[in-house]
Amino acid sequence: MKPHQDSPLLEVDGLRLDLVGADRQPGLLDGVSFSVSREQTVALIGESGCGKTMTAMAVLSLLPRVAQVMSGEIRFQGANLLAMGGRSLRRIYGAQIGTVFQNPMSSLNPTMRVGKQIAEMRQLHVDESGAASRERAIELLRLVGVPRPDVRVDSYPYELSGGMQQRVMIAMAIACEPQLMLADEPTTALDVTIQAEVLDLLRSLRERLGMGILLVTHDLGVVADFADVVVVMYAGQVVEQAPVHAIFERPTHPYTAALLASMPQIGRPRSRLAAIPGRVPPAGAYPSGCRFRTRCAFAKAGTCDAQPVDLGMVGDGHATACLRVLEGSLDPADLSGADQRNQVLLSGSES
Repeated sequence: MKPHQDSPLLEVDGLRLDLVGADRQPGLLDGVSFSVSREQTVALIGESGCGKTMTAMAVLSLLPRVAQVMSGEIRFQGANLLAMGGRSLRRIYGAQIGTVFQNPMSSLNPTMRVGKQIAEMRQLHVDESGAASRERAIELLRLVGVPRPDVRVDSYPYELSGGMQQRVMIAMAIACEPQLMLADEPTTALDVTIQAEVLDLLRSLRERLGMGILLVTHDLGVVADFADVVVVMYAGQVVEQAPVHAIFERPTHPYTAALLASMPQIGRPRSRLAAIPGRVPPAGAYPSGCRFRTRCAFAKAGTCDAQPVDLGMVGDGHATACLRVLEGSLDPADLSGADQRNQVLLSGSES
């Protein structure tokens, strides 16, 4: 885990988000809190519908109109983004906070050459001339590993492979040398070879620029390889938060353990994949108490259906929302996720 070199770049503190209007759904996000420091990668993980992308959209001020922040703060370098106007936010996004979206083909403008799209970031935020911004675009394409950048700068997105498009997206995200990068599923559409190259690129950029990275992903292999801290989300809440090795070696929430147990096992091609029964409940239909209890093999009547508990510390930088673990009636060693499979995964990420 990367040490905190100074105060956090990004702090999400007690964020609560409701869907409003005719289809009102309370508690879409409920008390979400975490932070990201310089040269640190924090990964948000969980099933689809758990609130990862909605949290990221809140950080980027890209929430739909029907989503309303009810309480909490999102602070960037100490300033509350939720209290800022459009002009102030435009000075931050793109310049100090860069973004890499999941699908580069739908994020890049198909009618503009990629060099022009990169150069626009410099012209907008650094007030750079057209000629200088084009030269900088070529430098950025070279930095992210695009071959023949002086030629590719004039390519349209459709002329590039998926991996090259993602590199262009990363070049755009770092065009103004941001302090924070938000990466939403940056490797989902890539094959494993290109995926490894993109992660190596992000890692080198993190160290070179001193960036903090907020990573949203379903891929636990990417988390093991790249993250320093893991924030596990379920049904709009943070249920566990810990350094990456602690999550894989000793998960303390049944949901985290179930996610780890569902990973394919290398070397056992005919083994049955573990699955979490049921599905994530929709906002507005959450069960009382622990929101995971209706799917949890360790749920206990009279305990888990009571009022939900806040995150409690169980180790150095390790917090869980499992009341049974916090009260001592459930030993984390009894959870299913901490086994040799996860040790192998972590050792592979260190090689």
